Amino acid sequence: MDSLLALGVMRPARSTARTTGPVAHSPARNGAQVLIDTLLALGVDTVFGYPGGAVLPLYDALFDRPRLRHILVRHEQAAVHAAQGYARCTGRPGVVFVTSGPGMSNTTTGLLDALCDSTPIVCISGQVSTSSIGTDAFQECDALGISLTVTKWNAQVRHADDLEATLRKGFAIACGGRPGPVLIDVPKDVQQQPVGRVDNAPPRRGVMADANRARVPVTALRDAARLIRDAKRPVLYGGGGLVNSGVGACAAFTELARRTGMPCTLTLMGLGAFPASHPQWLGMLGMHGTLEANLAMHGADLVVCVGARFDDRVTGRTDLFCPTAKFIHIDIDPTSINKVVWTDVPLAGDCQVLLEGLLDALGPTAFDATHLAPWWSQIAEWRAQASLAFEDTPDVIAPQALIVRLQAALAGRDAIVSTDVGQHQMWAAQHLRFDAPRRWLTSGGAGTMGYGLPAAIGAQIAHPDKLVVCVSGDASIQMNIQEMATAVQHRTPVKVVLSNNGYMGMVRQWQELNHGGRYSHSYTDALPDFVMVAKGFGWQARRVDRRDELEEALSECLDSTGPFFLDVRVAADENCYPMMPAGRGHDEILLSKGRSWRSGASASGA
Repeated sequence: MDSLLALGVMRPARSTARTTGPVAHSPARNGAQVLIDTLLALGVDTVFGYPGGAVLPLYDALFDRPRLRHILVRHEQAAVHAAQGYARCTGRPGVVFVTSGPGMSNTTTGLLDALCDSTPIVCISGQVSTSSIGTDAFQECDALGISLTVTKWNAQVRHADDLEATLRKGFAIACGGRPGPVLIDVPKDVQQQPVGRVDNAPPRRGVMADANRARVPVTALRDAARLIRDAKRPVLYGGGGLVNSGVGACAAFTELARRTGMPCTLTLMGLGAFPASHPQWLGMLGMHGTLEANLAMHGADLVVCVGARFDDRVTGRTDLFCPTAKFIHIDIDPTSINKVVWTDVPLAGDCQVLLEGLLDALGPTAFDATHLAPWWSQIAEWRAQASLAFEDTPDVIAPQALIVRLQAALAGRDAIVSTDVGQHQMWAAQHLRFDAPRRWLTSGGAGTMGYGLPAAIGAQIAHPDKLVVCVSGDASIQMNIQEMATAVQHRTPVKVVLSNNGYMGMVRQWQELNHGGRYSHSYTDALPDFVMVAKGFGWQARRVDRRDELEEALSECLDSTGPFFLDVRVAADENCYPMMPAGRGHDEILLSKGRSWRSGASASGA
């Protein structure tokens, strides 16, 4: 798995002398120095953080260690989001340094986001000295209690001799199984304690990989292969677990689709795991998924789910979800299986291992998919409805037109795209096309506004030569707009493409559709001049509000050599369609204002 790179698969940071076993060191070495050495031994090359009093010994140890690059953010939440961007586009764990009290507490939104989206993060927080814990000392907080529900594991180190082992355990937990965040709290005096003996040998190769690659369940795979062979209306449904498992899992998933002829759909977090240019691609499913993807799920007699957890934004009403389907569910997390829907063939384990086993069970010869012809004929009728169509008028910039033209401008550039949360996020998911994993960074389970810009910066740090674009909205961008300074300081030429409609767009849409058009506090009448703000941070910037200027403005933005902020004024009252209304099934889809789809009635007026 890519997420295990730091535990053996990942190349350790270069060193002139390779340590092969326990080594005695001078008593002058302290806990902070051991912590830095352990990170380097684990292959960490980048850390995102913000210093403060309780973590200053760690920053002092970092001062003359150029092999470990530190990215100074402007807010601790952004440190975690930047580490998430780094992790999601590399498969390696993101590492964060913060101080105690508000430094640690500011990370909780990022940790929650990482937990929801299975992103491996190791957050190291400073803490007041052990003698002061429990005395309400300056900038003291209960780091373990605060982070308990937003981490996969947390621990406080009370003696410097335990630092190395705790850190290694934290990395193993963050990257093993279903990845996620861990927090390690290190009191200031522990950072300063002398350490006489520590093992900073590179981790043994394959230890975690072997744990995740458990015995292949041959009988269950044969049962799954039989269901696939017998199915007349199958759908292959993948999620973010495919991306976490790595490029090998995505390749096996694509081969399964090719060999069986099954139509394929992905969740928001899974985009890129299957090529969007492939003829078997149905588009994203769920609340703002395509008509063909949602109706195929509703009409399926078999759903093969890989690395997804049947989120409520995908299923809609669970009692109406895939009413005639049997389920095969492959997931690294056994607790995700049978949690939302009952599974006929449960397969708990690494996606790549189990997909390769399923391919073996199906056999190497071409799969006879001629019996799927009626199914594909039905899907073609749904596709003909063109559920992503929109009116591209010359007098105003439709937000969909912005994303479609952005996709055209990105063609052939192998760009990485991050988003914030809201309508622009859904339009980007609908209209941008990814043919490979780790090019799409977004906040799924937590839906965190403010994720996009720091995640883009983290991705650009990991891939300095790639084009990295953040698609945001006027409300979301203000959540972490201070990170524009981080981009300048660290010379990351990220691009922000702003879909600016003056509203909290998705909030406004739900108020229109579900609350009688009562727009309670969803309009912002005091927006900043984003161009002036961006230039104040040292960015290049431009505003565009004419449709005939859009292509040229996008080219200027994407071709710029430094960070660029493009403020695009789009239609203010456009809604994001298609939309599966809350509490409905996949067979009831709003296609546009006044036009809906109901199975048995096809497209009609609302």
